[in-house]
Amino acid sequence: MEPKQDSLEANRMRGGDIQPAPTGHSIPRRVGVVGLGLIGGSFARAYRAHGWDVLAWDTDADTLDAARVETVSGVLDQASITSCDLIVLAAYPAACIAWLEDHAGLLGKISREGAGPLVIDTAGIKRQVCERAFALAEQHGFAFLGTHPMAGTEHSGFAHARADLFVGAPLVLVPPALGDIERLQLLDRAYMLLEPAGFGSVSVTTPEEHDAVIAFTSQLAHVVSNAYVKSPTARVHHGFSAGSYRDLTRVAHLNAPMWAELMCANGENLSREITCLIDALDAYREALDAGDRDRLRMLLADGDRIKRSLDDDNRH
Repeated sequence: MEPKQDSLEANRMRGGDIQPAPTGHSIPRRVGVVGLGLIGGSFARAYRAHGWDVLAWDTDADTLDAARVETVSGVLDQASITSCDLIVLAAYPAACIAWLEDHAGLLGKISREGAGPLVIDTAGIKRQVCERAFALAEQHGFAFLGTHPMAGTEHSGFAHARADLFVGAPLVLVPPALGDIERLQLLDRAYMLLEPAGFGSVSVTTPEEHDAVIAFTSQLAHVVSNAYVKSPTARVHHGFSAGSYRDLTRVAHLNAPMWAELMCANGENLSREITCLIDALDAYREALDAGDRDRLRMLLADGDRIKRSLDDDNRH
């Protein structure tokens, strides 16, 4: 299944998934954020900058206190959940699931009363989170949508959060299995609620497709970068490196506990991508060991051709 993608300014997503909010629509004004790291903190700052009231919860009391100085107006708890229009789960995947399990009954109760928030998660893997979240949402009767903001930096933590982190960035939406009308309503609602973040484009896909693709586009890139700096030569690179080195090593600096959780949850897909890369590298090594310049030239030219083709596809 190919993810569907288009700009948020388009009249409607291909397949009739999302349309802009109607003129004069009353935009809700309160968001709750669970987890004030880079992503959660950036959501909090983005919504605050757009005049929303921001509530939050974090396991680190110092982080929450720092956020309350200028971004967060109060604590997201059992009492304040009922006043939220949107809840963003921006913790690690297991913590997102645990929070939902603890609050599913309350979310269902207030949703049945007609005032329940839309709940989204921002985890970098979707199958593990969405399978449990979809089941809880169906069982208790609240609205849940998987999301993955395709934005970030090599830094982590609330101190590096920015109100403009998501501006122009792609967003992946992973809805539950619904009828066409219900699916359209859920995605329309998400579009309106996520507007303050400023995403530039949206793709709609399944948890399985998301995790298969993200293993290549994100997780493999972090593994390669992290492994690359383990060469002994890295310690003597100063004075010999420029843009290529900086580009390839940027994401070697990472949040190890978070990435270990994400990668293990997507282990089958990531292992397959690593195997594919090892096979490709072996071909280069064999050509070098044999002194086979023609073979090496062909391998390099093939990679260049593939990259040019991918760039051309992105321009159309």
